[in-house]
Amino acid sequence: MKFKQLFAAFGVAALVAGALAAQAADKLVKVDGSSTVFPITEAVAEDFQKANKGLKVTVGISGTGGGFKKFCRGEIDIADASRPILKQEMEACNKAGIQYIELPVAYDALTVVINKNNGWLKSITVAELKKMWEPAAQGKIMKWSEINPKWPDAKLALFGAGSDSGTFDYFTEAVNGKAKASRGDYTASEDDNVLVQGVARDKNAIGYFGLAYYVENQDKLKAVAIVEKDGKPAVLPALDTVMNGSYQPLSRPIFIYVNTKSAARPEIKSFVEFYLKQAPTLVKEVKYVPLPDKAYTLAAANFKNGKIGTVFGGVAEVGVRIEDLLKREAKH
Repeated sequence: MKFKQLFAAFGVAALVAGALAAQAADKLVKVDGSSTVFPITEAVAEDFQKANKGLKVTVGISGTGGGFKKFCRGEIDIADASRPILKQEMEACNKAGIQYIELPVAYDALTVVINKNNGWLKSITVAELKKMWEPAAQGKIMKWSEINPKWPDAKLALFGAGSDSGTFDYFTEAVNGKAKASRGDYTASEDDNVLVQGVARDKNAIGYFGLAYYVENQDKLKAVAIVEKDGKPAVLPALDTVMNGSYQPLSRPIFIYVNTKSAARPEIKSFVEFYLKQAPTLVKEVKYVPLPDKAYTLAAANFKNGKIGTVFGGVAEVGVRIEDLLKREAKH
């Protein structure tokens, strides 16, 4: 083969390879965001890929805030979110010309956990959590006994969500009364597995993260019952206490957000439809609280009809119960 023919053959091969690579990239579903929503999306992605050979789904964990940054830059197709989209994120998406469909996929019970060898803490009030986690506690509230004199004179070891996490936003709003208002002298991570290991290693540790990560690590950790207000009973996180609305204020809906341009692609459409169809089963499998069936039917209709925007108005909200969420979605 002459040089020119050889060169031309290489050129054709390169063009074919490039076209195949572009085609493969088109078949990729890119998801990133909340570590809380991650177990659900990962379970859906695994089953979806088994049922759809040739399609690939990547699922990252950069926290809800980190996921929305990527989403509003057009870098991913779907954002996992453990809280609704906030005003500044809505503005960022709007500036970039990105519209989205908000789809609730489950309820989570944000869980306060302690070391397995902690024998003194059975329940904690929201007021005690505030005394422990509020910004004014930084450098001052350093021992368990400084929160409650009945507790040991032992050093507090605090583990919590990082500032890019939707769990951090929700916990600080629910406990301290303002999203992102928190003491800074604690071990922070957007990866809940890091927090699990931290609490599991220290008898004096306390932390918080989504219910699924607690359930998966019950051999290492204990959940603490929450007393919402004086005179109310202590309530442990569980499927029934979330469903009946008694686990407050740490129950919350969790979401996926779909880029409307991405939704026009067949693989994204198929993935989201598969997600909403399989969610009732897979949400329970990964130890979260599934929404009522009618909620998934409603979400599927909203997706099919391309209902853009959010029903939350861009502000952090605490205590939205399942029936409240259904009413909002129905009006959307």
